[in-house]
Amino acid sequence: MKILVDIGHPAHVHFFSSPMAAWRQAGCEVIVTSRHKEIAVDLLDALGIAHRPLSALGKGGVGGLARELLNRDRRLYQLVRQERPDIMVGIGGVFIAHVGFATRTPSLVFYDTENATLSNLITYPLASLVVVPACYRAWLPPWHLRYPGYHELSYLHPNRFTPDRGVALACGLAPDRPTYLIRTVSWQASHDLRERGWSEELLRQTVNHLKQSGKVLISAEAGLPDDLAPYRYLGPPEQIHHLMAHLALFVGESATMASECAVLGVPAVYAAETGRGYTDEQEARYGLVRNVRAIRWPELKAAITDLLARPAQAYAHERKRLLSDTIDVGRFVAELAQDYPASRARFAARFAGPRC
Repeated sequence: MKILVDIGHPAHVHFFSSPMAAWRQAGCEVIVTSRHKEIAVDLLDALGIAHRPLSALGKGGVGGLARELLNRDRRLYQLVRQERPDIMVGIGGVFIAHVGFATRTPSLVFYDTENATLSNLITYPLASLVVVPACYRAWLPPWHLRYPGYHELSYLHPNRFTPDRGVALACGLAPDRPTYLIRTVSWQASHDLRERGWSEELLRQTVNHLKQSGKVLISAEAGLPDDLAPYRYLGPPEQIHHLMAHLALFVGESATMASECAVLGVPAVYAAETGRGYTDEQEARYGLVRNVRAIRWPELKAAITDLLARPAQAYAHERKRLLSDTIDVGRFVAELAQDYPASRARFAARFAGPRC
C-alpha cells in the first residue's frame, strides 16, 4: 500500500510521526510532501523523515495564500499522477482534498479548527472523509467521523511519549524553581486572517509577572524586542515536549501547545480572540486549560493566578481522567488509513456509544 502524507505545519509532523512509523513497519510505502512554514521542514529533517517540499507559506494575506493554493495543487496533482498513492492523509487537507477529488484518490482530512471557515468550505465538500475530535462544534459534511480524543494524543499519549527530565533540563528547565513557557504566534495561517495577536506590552507584562516566581522562556514564531530576546527558547524544536511536560504553567496564543500541555497534565492558559472546541472541553471537563478571549492583562493575570493556585497533584489527577476518556489517536489514525474504507464503519460503530 502507498500512503501520501501532506505536511503543512510543524504540528502535522508530530501528528503523523507515529502513524508513519506504523505504516512503514506494516510494509507500506510512505510519501511525505512538505511546506516551508515555520519549522516544519526543519522538524522533518531533524527526525530523519524524507520529504518533498512543494510550496512555501503564501505571503500577502488572502492573495498570497490563493497563489500558494493554486501552485501547490498543481504540483501535488503532478506528483499524485506520477506516484499513484492508494490514499492521502493530511491535517486541514485543502490540497489533498482538491487533488484527491481530481484524481479519484481517497483523501482523509483530519482537523480540529472550527474557525478556519474559508479553508473548511473549500475542503470538506471534496474530501473522502473528514475526521474530527468528538468535541468539534462546527459544520461537517455527512461523510465525517468523530473520535474521542485530541490531535495531541497522536504523539503525546503515554503509549507514544515518556518525558525525560534530563532532556528538559538541557532545553532550559530550571532545576530548582518553577519554569513557565510563553508562546506567541505570527498569525499568518488562513484561519488567522481576521485575528490579532498579543501586543508587546502584554507579553512584557506577562514575563515581568511570571519571572517573580520562576524562570520564563518564550517560544516565538516572530522576532522579539531586545529586552525580551534573552527569554527566547533555544532548545531543539523536536525536544520541546520534554520541557513542556515539566512546566509549572503554559501561557500563550497557541491552542495546539495549550492542548499539548493539557494532555501532559500541565495547566495552560490559551489567550486568543477565537476559541477551539478542544480547549473549551479541556477547561470545562478537566480544568486543565483556561480560555481567555479578552486579550488584556487583567483577564490574563486572573487566569494565571487561578491556575497556579491549584496543587500540581490536582492536574495529575485530571490528566488521568482525560486519558481514561480518550483513545490512542496515533494508533487510530494508522488503522483508519491502512484499512480504509472498511475501517470507517468499524470505527463509527465503536465510537457511537458512550464516550470512551
